[in-house]
Amino acid sequence: MLRGLMMGVPLLVTTALRHAALYHADTEIVSRTTEGPIHRYSYADAWARAQKLAHALAKLGLEPGDRVGTLAWNGYRHLECYYAIGGSGMVCHTINPRLFPEQIAYIVNHAQDRVLFTDLTFIPLLEGLAEHLTGVKAIVVMTDAAHMPTSSLPNLLCYEDLLADQPDHFDWPELDENTACSMCYTSGTTGHPKGVMYSHRSAILHALAACLPDVFDLSASDVVLPVVPMFHVNAWGIPYAAPMVGAKLVLPGAKLDGASLHELFVSEGVTNTAGVPTVWLALLNWLDANKKGLGILRRVAIGGSACPPIMIQRFKEHGVEVLHAWGMTETSPLGLANMPKAKHAGQSADDALALASKQGRPICGIEFRVLDSNGNDVPRDGKSFGRLLVRGSWVCSSYFGLDSSPAHETVPGWFETGDVVTMDADGYVQIVDRTKDVIKSGGEWISSIDLENIAVGHPAVQEAAAVAIPDEKWGERPLLVVVVKEGASLTKEELLAVFDGKIAKWSIPNDVRFVEALPHTATGKLLKSSIRDMVTTPPAA
Repeated sequence: MLRGLMMGVPLLVTTALRHAALYHADTEIVSRTTEGPIHRYSYADAWARAQKLAHALAKLGLEPGDRVGTLAWNGYRHLECYYAIGGSGMVCHTINPRLFPEQIAYIVNHAQDRVLFTDLTFIPLLEGLAEHLTGVKAIVVMTDAAHMPTSSLPNLLCYEDLLADQPDHFDWPELDENTACSMCYTSGTTGHPKGVMYSHRSAILHALAACLPDVFDLSASDVVLPVVPMFHVNAWGIPYAAPMVGAKLVLPGAKLDGASLHELFVSEGVTNTAGVPTVWLALLNWLDANKKGLGILRRVAIGGSACPPIMIQRFKEHGVEVLHAWGMTETSPLGLANMPKAKHAGQSADDALALASKQGRPICGIEFRVLDSNGNDVPRDGKSFGRLLVRGSWVCSSYFGLDSSPAHETVPGWFETGDVVTMDADGYVQIVDRTKDVIKSGGEWISSIDLENIAVGHPAVQEAAAVAIPDEKWGERPLLVVVVKEGASLTKEELLAVFDGKIAKWSIPNDVRFVEALPHTATGKLLKSSIRDMVTTPPAA
């Protein structure tokens, strides 16, 4: 085999921040801090402080391969952790604080985190878990000496004190690009969370793909605000992608309400953002209530769960393009991104909305298969549905601590996502449902996502979930569980009337249950298992 004559320079995450420090040195990183004020510094400053932190990690006795946990919002110190920990050959284990406390204790212990870095917000949480975190040698509070809390936690250290006397130049180790750099546990609703460990190579390839025009479309002229938390799948790769292109980075901290996000969007000139539907729903409602706009924002990436068509329309009314995307913790997470092709120019408004409501086309670097119940590939006709399988350069092969057991490998070399989908000839994927959430009525499948999207199109509906309930004749029938907007009124008959002509009559839900709130997972998705439990209890008379 004749080999190419190219340099063997490894793909390492530190190259992204080093590049930004060299060629976008004065570009800003803006953070809303847990202490309160807005913090501003440059990529050059971030690079220098990441090197100080790398020295501090070594001084704490940490070694390559050690897992270092973070419980933190989107902020500049968390960004420094991403690069210092991973760049030193350790693993930056971002922990979702929205998980149940017992799940947090489990994953800290399962990952064998030696040190935890935490924002002030999570000190009470850690105090409640302290007796269970026997393997943690120190907890670093990501603040300065003036804001250090009084706490019962042992071995509590101050972040700024750690960095104070360290040099701002660090000799980064020459790592193999397949070395682990970061880690995130799934927030599954059954069983223990499972650890997905990303490599330097996968993180860089994923970030390069994220920058593409048909994905996040990032450049040095952009201002990017990731609403998706840095504790969830590396904030969809944005902390690596933004420095790659030299985009200004705006980190919103813990304040994700409509007023706080609007303030940053407008004052910082944000052009690109990304997050889950629940956050955008609250923002859009706040904008409408306060008659505000979104400044020069041009693109919002929406993923984590299906984006209702009405949300795409509402953003369009603000002059903002929606990028519908799909991914999982196990896919780093980007796998599908939805932008139209040249052939779609001139589409009717209805056809354009129908296309934009799909999850998107495969991003180069990741492959997809759709299989029927017999393991055969289904036709790519946009109608035939089956199980979605993926493989690629940033798809996990196994879970941490379960290396001998391939991740969901029902077909060798492919990851089983648990989604039921259709795919058309152009590769556009439409998620019909999660395998465990699809409603099977009289031998036919009914998409809970389709029912939810139609329901939230009603102006009085805040949020809706469709779940299966047992039926003697049909096996299962759909039930809608609905939260009505504050100040609005809605009857069962009024809501079910909106389904006429939109779906087959046999797919229309049998009934509607009105509730004050719906439960969500730690990442903002509807928690269908709890909702199914809710509806097994008859409503109060």
